[in-house]
Amino acid sequence: MDRLKDPARAYDVVLFGATGFVGELTARYLAAHAPAACRWALAGRDQEALERLRERLAAVEPRCADLPLLHADATDPDSLRALADSARVVATTVGPYLWYGEGLVAACAEAGTDYVDLTGEPEFVDLMYVRHDARARETGARLVHACGFDSVPHDLGVYFTVRQLPEGVPLRIDGFVRTNAVFSGGTFASALTAMGRGPAMLRAARERRLHEPRLVDRRARAPLGAPRYSRETGTWALPLPTLDPGVVARSAKALPRYGPDFRYRHYAGVRTLPMALGGVSAVGAGLALAQIPAARRWLMSRYQPGQGPDAERRARSWFTVRFVGEGGGRRVFTEVSGGDPGYGETAKMLAESALCLAFDTTLPKTAGQVTTAVAMGDALLERLRAAGIGFRVADLR
Repeated sequence: MDRLKDPARAYDVVLFGATGFVGELTARYLAAHAPAACRWALAGRDQEALERLRERLAAVEPRCADLPLLHADATDPDSLRALADSARVVATTVGPYLWYGEGLVAACAEAGTDYVDLTGEPEFVDLMYVRHDARARETGARLVHACGFDSVPHDLGVYFTVRQLPEGVPLRIDGFVRTNAVFSGGTFASALTAMGRGPAMLRAARERRLHEPRLVDRRARAPLGAPRYSRETGTWALPLPTLDPGVVARSAKALPRYGPDFRYRHYAGVRTLPMALGGVSAVGAGLALAQIPAARRWLMSRYQPGQGPDAERRARSWFTVRFVGEGGGRRVFTEVSGGDPGYGETAKMLAESALCLAFDTTLPKTAGQVTTAVAMGDALLERLRAAGIGFRVADLR
């Protein structure tokens, strides 16, 4: 299906969940940066909230005064099908995705509509692969999960690092994440949901492995590293069992440029040992509480979805992801960096991912569930660079 030239699609990009915390930031970014010819719309279940958002956008960008507003509800399959049928690309911020996301993935896979989201939930991604990848391949839909801080800086950062290393040789890359940012209620809810579903997450991962094709004459893996002191970055490295290393491994499996034997390890970089020990203790306590349904509900009630850091706090936030890559006798240091990772930069990443799929004509021919590196690669990397996110070869001495 030639989605990019389908005259029946009324919109190039539709943003679903536009009135949420990150949704509004994404809408503001699109209002300021979408090309004049872009036909885009806001979607959600609350018409009055959408109208108020449109008024706020129009106060800054008058061309948004007539922005189309579409009704869609994550619990209403008919509305999701209508949404998917109307768009070339749908971007969604409606989470936790495990609870509210599958209906839209299914609708986009069936309609041949490109899809991007902000999920950091491994179970959701694995289940969507098992249930909807095959149909998306048939219709030509590109289902691209994790188009925010999970997992664009890590996926494209490794992609960028691989390009600095020799071809056709085993490659080893370690990533070290640092940030001073705080979380929103939606991110907190997604994290608690994932921590409380360990057995289900493992079952979904096993089921995915049964459906995935196996590599022949190549290997790509992302094992959990051990805590250690990293001389290259001057930090204590704590292994991060997040979605990100799995996304990197899937990019490596799909792209031969990652070499015949690829390994990636993912860490949090912490400056001092007391901070490292405190972080381990806090995560351990959160993981333990997340196993108790009543405790999990209480924690979620403390910080509601839709809440998040104010503009002043976001302006002080930053992130860096530093990579140490080795292969073929060469060693390189690279860095991806930006401002507020969870909100300002995440909104930027999601919006640019949607615009990239909608308008960039040199993208690889892909379909089904694919990563940002596989689906967009150089095109998205350059878009993000132009938008102020740094990708550079660094000296980390």
